[in-house]
Amino acid sequence: MNKLLIVDDNPDVLKQLKWGLSRGPYELHFARDAEEALATFRKIKPGVVTLDLGLPPEENGVEEGLRCLGRMLESPNVKVIVITGNEGRDAALRAVQSGAYDYYKKPIDLKELKVIIDRAFYLLGIEQEYRDFRSDVRSNGGIVGQCHGIQKIFAQIDKVAVSELPILITGESGTGKELVAKAIHAKSTRSDNPLISINCGAIPENLLESELFGHEKGAFTGAVRTVKGKVECADTGTLFLDEIDELPLHLQVKLLRFLQEMAIQRVGGRVDIKIDVRIIAATNVDVQEAMREGSFREDLYYRIGVVNILLPPLRDRGDDILLLANYFLKKNDPGAGFPVLSFSESALDCIKSYEWPGNIRELENRIKGAVIMASSAEINPGDLGFKAKGTIMSKVSAGDISLKEARSRLDREIVEAALDRCAGNIVKAAASIGVSRPTFYDLLKKHSIKET
Repeated sequence: MNKLLIVDDNPDVLKQLKWGLSRGPYELHFARDAEEALATFRKIKPGVVTLDLGLPPEENGVEEGLRCLGRMLESPNVKVIVITGNEGRDAALRAVQSGAYDYYKKPIDLKELKVIIDRAFYLLGIEQEYRDFRSDVRSNGGIVGQCHGIQKIFAQIDKVAVSELPILITGESGTGKELVAKAIHAKSTRSDNPLISINCGAIPENLLESELFGHEKGAFTGAVRTVKGKVECADTGTLFLDEIDELPLHLQVKLLRFLQEMAIQRVGGRVDIKIDVRIIAATNVDVQEAMREGSFREDLYYRIGVVNILLPPLRDRGDDILLLANYFLKKNDPGAGFPVLSFSESALDCIKSYEWPGNIRELENRIKGAVIMASSAEINPGDLGFKAKGTIMSKVSAGDISLKEARSRLDREIVEAALDRCAGNIVKAAASIGVSRPTFYDLLKKHSIKET
């Protein structure tokens, strides 16, 4: 039951509030002066307090009320709504600047006050959830989730972290593969040593070998000094190879040799350099299909895929979608001087029903944008980039098309909208929906969309 403390020296006001709020979802407590209010506050630890600033012995002043407010705000988990007379606006603003949640001017309209109280309890609950999430995030390397699929991932992380086996993390773009790699490293015996990451799809092919293995001075034009590569920099630690499927075949051969011998030669070098490193790789493609097509070597797959961790897409994670949405909303809170943001019911409906092709990355990016674009304390569907309730796709009647066709249509509309929004810039369009550039090109090809 939500504990609500009402502090007012006027018996008529107390009677009005007791009558008007007794049928609400509150456990009501009352106090007539600051001393009684603070004693009750310490005893019951209420979530929300309504506090009349004009308390005895100076009913026409506000200092006693402000002193009481200050003592209450020493507790971080309370929302105090100050109540003032018609002439007390300046004092109310002082109270809000001191940390009060909101203020309300007499005479009291029960309906209006109840809305403010309900919202205060709602935000209190969200903040408690966020504190719980932060605790979970710290213990699981930044990964937030409560569904069965994510709990299974947490268990896998704990098991594999203590081993030295190579790990392959698979899953759609934006599902959190790098976070899993970081969590494994943080829980391993190598946690005090470096975790070096390289995105194999983000570096031009002619630079990738040098980036991975380093080069000797004079190895090529412009090589004015010897440079260590990512593999060598990760010595004694962990090397995370993201989008490993983007490695060209000749570098797959060189990587395989390194994994077999745990030694490298820099570009232009002739000396073997022994390396002690653990390999974690990640990909968002179907590796089995890539091997059948000949774009990924089977022998390399069997070297890096000793342990496989498959991350579920966001659409299969149930209530985790709302959990993550609120987590990102709090994470991107603009802070003091801005209204406390929350999601409208229609925005929550959209978040729950949308397919999230860009997964967690798309969800976070949309919420970051919504925090900036919101014109009120509530985030609405338009702030999140939705055209209609529940989806950005045109509505279809049940039975008109199959689920597979609906998803295909949705994917196409998302890609076309991203291209239009970013004036044909592929890199920006891919980032806006939370997918990699190669994945975006795959979507263009799959849906026969021409670049603009």
